[in-house]
Amino acid sequence: MANIAVQRIKREFKEVLKSEETSKNQIKVDLVDENFTELKGEIAGPPDTPYEGGRYQLEIKIPETYPFNPPKQCFSSAFFSSQVRFITKIWHPNISSVTGAICLDILKDQWAAAMTLRTVLLSLQALLAAAEPDDPQDAVVANQYKQNPEMFKQTARLWSHVYAGAPVSSPEYTRKIDKLCAMGFEKNAVIVALSSKSWDVETATELLLSN
Repeated sequence: MANIAVQRIKREFKEVLKSEETSKNQIKVDLVDENFTELKGEIAGPPDTPYEGGRYQLEIKIPETYPFNPPKQCFSSAFFSSQVRFITKIWHPNISSVTGAICLDILKDQWAAAMTLRTVLLSLQALLAAAEPDDPQDAVVANQYKQNPEMFKQTARLWSHVYAGAPVSSPEYTRKIDKLCAMGFEKNAVIVALSSKSWDVETATELLLSN
């Protein structure tokens, strides 16, 4: 990695560790390798959202061109992979429920070299509280968000419980998951099928059988 990128990310890493704001918002960052090319972030689900009580792990890869280019998603060729993504599964219009890829303006065309790792983490936490369904990363989730807001909240809360350790969610949804799991389907597949089929057991079963 270029020396300028290493020095910059070292400084920003320390900034996150010492920041009262990130501490208050329960945001953490850890090194994955000693070269500062890969970090693991963690953000708490914001209060008064379906994600409250959950803790979300992030994979952050730093490009050699940092800070002139963001730690962003690069899908243009087989040599690149998503460089900031959610490791923890989440149900959110701007985050892929399959890959964890993120749609956020500062990770695309609104990045500026003055922005920092702290900016990215705080912005991702803010995204959980203020989705942008008209610029989705996951069209199925965005459609549910707009067409049935209450179902979206219940679904997001269930995913938060199952994958991020948030408090127990809808007992009705849990019973439907248990019913399909009892038929021999894998739990993660059941959750995805029910979530994407408006929690209708019959159509979710058809989807599971077709895969």
